[in-house]
Amino acid sequence: MSTPLASNVVGARLVRQYLRFTRRFKAATAGTLFLLAMVLSSILAPVLTSYSPTKPNVPERFKSPSLQHLLGTDDLGRDLTARILYGARPTLTAGALSVLLALLAGSAIGIIAGYRGGWLDNILMRLMDIMLSFPAILLAILIVTSLRPSLLNLIVAISFSLVPSFARLTRSVVLVIMQQEHITAARAIGSSDTQIIFNHVIPNTVPLIFVQATASLAVAISTAAALNYLGLGIEPPQADWGLMVSEGQKHVFGAAYIPLIPGAFITVTVLSLNFIGDALRDHLDPVLRR
Repeated sequence: MSTPLASNVVGARLVRQYLRFTRRFKAATAGTLFLLAMVLSSILAPVLTSYSPTKPNVPERFKSPSLQHLLGTDDLGRDLTARILYGARPTLTAGALSVLLALLAGSAIGIIAGYRGGWLDNILMRLMDIMLSFPAILLAILIVTSLRPSLLNLIVAISFSLVPSFARLTRSVVLVIMQQEHITAARAIGSSDTQIIFNHVIPNTVPLIFVQATASLAVAISTAAALNYLGLGIEPPQADWGLMVSEGQKHVFGAAYIPLIPGAFITVTVLSLNFIGDALRDHLDPVLRR
């Protein structure tokens, strides 16, 4: 049973580690704050703005950024601040859910292939190689066009295209783990395959999978924005960053802020995730940490 003194010591150590991490990885810290701000802002969008993201207001067309409209209005008079806040929801949701699905499916395939080996490993990895032979964005486009444009199909398409990266990474980690002495010891004392996988294999794959998930989240968000830009995801008049860029590109010379503002949010979000992924990789790798 932990004492208050031990809890305070552990808490102080965690605080020191967090402060050391933020000092070393300033870009990742800034990216984390930006992402947290975007998630909270999208959730609290009805509180933060009184404007509708979909309702046209023709008299307010092409209003430049001002105190009344912080980011201006588009060609239909819709407030861009409201559309950015509400548009973050499908973009971030598609990215997060697609990565989660790809992580679960790819990790399961990688663990099975690496742990069992043999013919099962060969079949699963050849399937992953076939999927990797298609660029992720083209594979996602093929899946979405085979179904119909919607947020659900967008998530399915992106997650399917990300499965091979998780599967191959997990398999490579499992192959290394299976050669270690604690696995031999676990088998010697009669541990079952299930016990070995859940007590030894999965815990040792989590750090690298977590780093891969962060990098894949950046890819998923950019892919979702690209598919929405092409009209293969969210349908008008719903707000989405990629769709906003597509709708505003025709005004790039007359009202450049209309497509550039959502494009800037996509760019900063992807950069923030890349900064976080790089920081986690450097922090979790003992060689890079030294």
